[in-house]
Amino acid sequence: MTTRVLACIDHSRYQSSVCQYAAWAAARLIAPLHLLHVLDQRMAVSGTKDYSGSIGLGAQDALLAELASLDEQRSKLAQEQGRRLLEAGKIQVATAGYMTSDARQCHGGLLETLSEMEPNVRLFVLGRRGEAAELAPDHIGSNLERAIRALHRPILVAPETFNAPQSAMIAFDGSTSTRKGVEMIAASPLFKGLACHVVMAGAETPANQETLGWAGTILMQGGVNVTTALIAGEAEMVLSTYLRAFDLDMLVMGAYGHSRIRHLLIGSTTTNMIRTAPVPVLLLR
Repeated sequence: MTTRVLACIDHSRYQSSVCQYAAWAAARLIAPLHLLHVLDQRMAVSGTKDYSGSIGLGAQDALLAELASLDEQRSKLAQEQGRRLLEAGKIQVATAGYMTSDARQCHGGLLETLSEMEPNVRLFVLGRRGEAAELAPDHIGSNLERAIRALHRPILVAPETFNAPQSAMIAFDGSTSTRKGVEMIAASPLFKGLACHVVMAGAETPANQETLGWAGTILMQGGVNVTTALIAGEAEMVLSTYLRAFDLDMLVMGAYGHSRIRHLLIGSTTTNMIRTAPVPVLLLR
C-alpha cells in the first residue's frame, strides 16, 4: 500500500527542516513516517586514486593493504555518522509531535533506492539541496532534480527553515495534469483547514474564467477553503508576485511546469520556482 511519508535526510543544512515538514505531513495524512539516509558508496570510491603503476611490487602490496584499511575505516565512520544523523532525525520528529515508526540507512545510489521504495510511498520529502550542493545556493540539487524527473509520487521540497503551513498557493493552468492535481488536493487531508489560493496566469477570457471556476468548485466540494485568481502575465512572474504578496506558506505545482512547458529543464517555471520560492514546494504528478 502507498501509505508512508518518506523523509530523505543527509548532512546538509536542510536536514532539520525535512524532518519537521515530513512530521507535519505525516500527521495530517495520518501516515507512518520513515526516515531514510543513503550511503552512496560510489562517492567514496571515486576519491581513491590508483598508484599501482608507479611503485614497486612490494611497496604496492603494502600500499594497497593500507588503502583497503583506510576504505574500511571511512566506511565504518560514514555508517556511524549516518546512524547518528538518523537518531537526531528521530529526536527532531518527536519534538515536532510525531513519533517516527522507522529509520533506515541504505547503501547505494539515492535515486535507485527511492525508485525501489516508491511503490510503498505516499509522499517523498527532500531538501532543496543536498550536502554535495552546499556551494551552489543558486541551484537546486542534482539529486533532487533527478528525483523529480524519475519519481511518480508527490514530492515535498523543503526550504532551509520550517514554518507549519496555514495557507497554500496552487499554480493552475487548466491542463489535464493540473486538473488532476486539483482533484488530488480536494481529496487529500493534507489541505483540510488550509487557506488555498488557486492562481492562473492568463487573459480574462470566458474560457479561462470557466476553467478556473471549475477548479474552485472542485476544491470547495472537497471542503477546501479556496480563493481563485486569474491574472494576466507571464506565469513565473505572476506566481512569484502573488505568493509573496499574500505571504502564503506553501506552493503546489505540477512537476512538469505550466502553460507550454511540459518538461523539467533548467530555466523552466517549475525549476525556477523551486529554486527561488521561500516556502516548501509540493510537486504533483
